[in-house]
Parts: sequence; structure tokens; C-alpha cells
Amino acid sequence: MTDATTMLLTVAFHHTINEANIEAGYSRFLALAGRPLQYEAFCDAIAVCLREGLIREPIRLPEGALQCHWHLELTPAGITAARRRLACHGHPDLTPDP
Repeated sequence: MTDATTMLLTVAFHHTINEANIEAGYSRFLALAGRPLQYEAFCDAIAVCLREGLIREPIRLPEGALQCHWHLELTPAGITAARRRLACHGHPDLTPDP
């Protein structure tokens, strides 16, 4: 698992991101992560996590909405993967934030 993927899982474990588009989602992700990550690495990490079933489909059209929204939300497999990564790094809080 790449550093970008680990970073994505860690941020998604503690925060749900819900933005108007991927660019705003990326900006919010960087603010929550507190460290830099290239946009291309972020997109690659999203693709890896989608392929491995660790995150839900990020582009959604909520009922009654006029445009799609971008979300970052872990699946149950993603929560398990994030907990494993956090445990490997000695992180004391393995409970996802609401």
C-alpha cells in the first residue's frame, strides 16, 4: 500500500468528506491531512481504494439534487484496512469519527 493510499485511508477513517466536486474534495482532504500530497497521487489512491473496495463510489447524485457531489467514505473493508494501518503505526484511537 502506498503512502498516499495510507494517507487517504487515515483521513477517511476520521473524517467524511462531502464536497461539490473532486477539486474541492482534494482541498478539504489536504486541509484535514495536514501535509502535502500531489493531486495525481491523490487520484491514484482513490482509484486503488475503489478497485480494492475500500471506499464507496465518490461521485453521487443525491435524490432531488441538481448536480453530483463528491464524497470520501470508507466501506467496512476500508475501515478494517485503516484500523490495521493505524495499529501498525501505534495510533491509540482506532474508533472512526462520526
